[in-house]
Amino acid sequence: MDPDFSKLLGSVGPRLRALRTQRNVTLAEASEATGISVSTLSRLESGQRKPTLELLLPLARLHQVPLEELIDAPETGDPRVHLKPHVHEWGTALPLTRRPGGIQAFKMILPGASGNEVPNPQSHEGYDWMYILNGKLRLILGENDFVLKAGEAAEFDTRTPHWFASATSKPVELLTLFGQQGERIHLRAKPKR
Repeated sequence: MDPDFSKLLGSVGPRLRALRTQRNVTLAEASEATGISVSTLSRLESGQRKPTLELLLPLARLHQVPLEELIDAPETGDPRVHLKPHVHEWGTALPLTRRPGGIQAFKMILPGASGNEVPNPQSHEGYDWMYILNGKLRLILGENDFVLKAGEAAEFDTRTPHWFASATSKPVELLTLFGQQGERIHLRAKPKR
């Protein structure tokens, strides 16, 4: 076996243990959630058992991390967020979440309006929540036309036809939380007793 490959496989166990303990999940809870026995999980984490795809896929789902993070993450944790922007014709989206599925967070930067924009509302599955950081955002939502300024937020079902862009000639920055399957954000105004 290639020594680099062997080293890579050997680092999976400690990474799994670190993810599990960081999330305060016991071996028994991990076993129940994945269907993998406690003894197999323990041997996997200690390096006594080689990781297989059948074992790693449910563990990646449990810890909500991409499979490649379990296999190829650095040996020591790196707390920095490494943003890889997605540049589109309408602006830039920086993903702030790394887990597959569920609610996704993005910071979006939209260029200033040129005055030639023609709104073309679209609809799709999902639920969106937006918070304006800087600038002014024009949001068309169904029959309504809004201008949101810094500090204001909007939430809507994306099955409602919608369109948004900067409301001025200056760029607008916003945070957006998007649930592709229509997941909604749960807001709590005061703590429960």
